[in-house]
Amino acid sequence: MPIFHNYTSPIFLLTGVPGLEWAHTWISIPFCCLYITALSGNTLILFVVLTEPSLHEPMYYFLSMLSTTDLGLCISTLGTVLGIFWLNVREISFNACLSQMFFIHLFTFMESSVLLAMAFDRFVAISNPLRYATILTHARIAQIGLAVITRGTVILTPLVLLLKRLSFCRSHVLHHSYCFHPDVMKLSCSDTKINSAFGLTAIISTAGIDSIFILLSYILIIRSVLSIASPEERKKAFSTCISHITAVAIFYIPLISLSFVHRFGKHAPPYVPTLIANLYLLIPLVMNPIIYSVKTKQIQKAILKLFQTRDRLEFHQDSITGSHPDGLS
Repeated sequence: MPIFHNYTSPIFLLTGVPGLEWAHTWISIPFCCLYITALSGNTLILFVVLTEPSLHEPMYYFLSMLSTTDLGLCISTLGTVLGIFWLNVREISFNACLSQMFFIHLFTFMESSVLLAMAFDRFVAISNPLRYATILTHARIAQIGLAVITRGTVILTPLVLLLKRLSFCRSHVLHHSYCFHPDVMKLSCSDTKINSAFGLTAIISTAGIDSIFILLSYILIIRSVLSIASPEERKKAFSTCISHITAVAIFYIPLISLSFVHRFGKHAPPYVPTLIANLYLLIPLVMNPIIYSVKTKQIQKAILKLFQTRDRLEFHQDSITGSHPDGLS
């Protein structure tokens, strides 16, 4: 077994689906479809929000932030996941692994922060609609976006630096198809108590605190909605939260499921944690644009308008080409 000291840059081996290596080519088909759906869906949402003037509102700016974090997560894992399933490329250098780990955790923490910002947006819109535009100004939204990036970067930078000081002398086989902080840390033969404590602190100070404040926001939202006299107005107010509630659920449920599998699923088949780890990253990326496209009429209208405009342009170009003598085929 190779021994890696702290002055050596170890080479890690990523893992596809243990026990199903023979089926990696077939497994790559649904994963490839999920990645294509995630990339195209989030790009479409981001494009229509940025180009459609009617969507230049706080709610949709936060949605564009969510799509940006989803695209970042998608791109961060795309290379290694499909590289394993398509080409059986398992090796990854220590520095490349740290870089991928940094961006995976950064975009995950950013997504948690954006979901919290969206919960605040819904709270202000429902409880204080008359001051909505004055509270969530463009400048304040930009400040929130900057704070989301800064918070994730400040928390993760020490996490990466603490990993660089470790020595690696155990098995260098990782248990996922991407680099994950607990997975890398477990391979070290150094004392990892500080790393473990800091990692736990990072999770609690991001997703843990965010989930508490999201729950608190919805308690206040429910109280505000119940104070509305008209049943129709209540229903309308609740309907504006459905997409966000679903997005929160599909972010936190896979995260909790992965934690339970790692803690209590020791007797489960080895491919179960790997599949859940991949789905934990892919489900929110795929489902978020679908949810907001289905549940939000303004997004639906903007997407339909985009495709109708494109169809009209293509029809116009075909008409010009058909009427030109040189355009005859």
